[in-house]
Amino acid sequence: MMQINEGHDRPCTANSFLQWSQWQLLDSLLPTGGFAHSLGLEAAVQSHLVSDSDELKTFIIRLLENTGSLLLPFVYSASISPNLQTWHKLDRILDATLTNEVGRKASISQGSALMRVASAVFAEIPSLKNMRDASLGLGTVSFHHAPIFGLTCGAIGFDNVSSQRAFMFITMRDVISAATRLNLIGPLGAALLQHQIAPAAEAILEKWMNRNVEEACQTMPLLDTVQGCHGYLFSRLFSS
Repeated sequence: MMQINEGHDRPCTANSFLQWSQWQLLDSLLPTGGFAHSLGLEAAVQSHLVSDSDELKTFIIRLLENTGSLLLPFVYSASISPNLQTWHKLDRILDATLTNEVGRKASISQGSALMRVASAVFAEIPSLKNMRDASLGLGTVSFHHAPIFGLTCGAIGFDNVSSQRAFMFITMRDVISAATRLNLIGPLGAALLQHQIAPAAEAILEKWMNRNVEEACQTMPLLDTVQGCHGYLFSRLFSS
């Protein structure tokens, strides 16, 4: 249904408003706690796996490869079927799949925050709040990030490919942000690096998108191992 805003001669459609919500989901101002995590980069720096811009670029591309192979199937499955039953099933599978305790806790922390924020901010979609309220008291739902991201994307009208691309984008954004705070790269260099990596990210997306969770796998186990060492660092800036 189309409405005309008072004082304006341009139409405002429901789809137009929905796009504002979609952009907000990707906005760094949304308080989901993503910037508290380096996705293993801090541990990689202290392990001397990453020490310059070339190694940083390689790390990010390998991280995106792992994200695509392991987590995109959960985003995809949740986005095409954004309901309580599917979400709970995906949450249980991912909880059993993640063997890295540091990454597992980070996933739960970000997922819990995203579900809390999404259910409060996107109040025009009551199903998000209803699903969160129905799950809080069960004690069997871990609130992992990837399924909840897919669930939220599906609820606010993203198509399944855009949902998966968005998940790759926020992963790339968060790790590059961590790199700036670890003084590996400056703000302008970070923006340039993000632009340079985008074609590789799109190629990884095309390689791994639209897969079922039965196909989820680790392709870069070294990165997962390094992230698991984060809790043993003598000093650290990030939670993971």
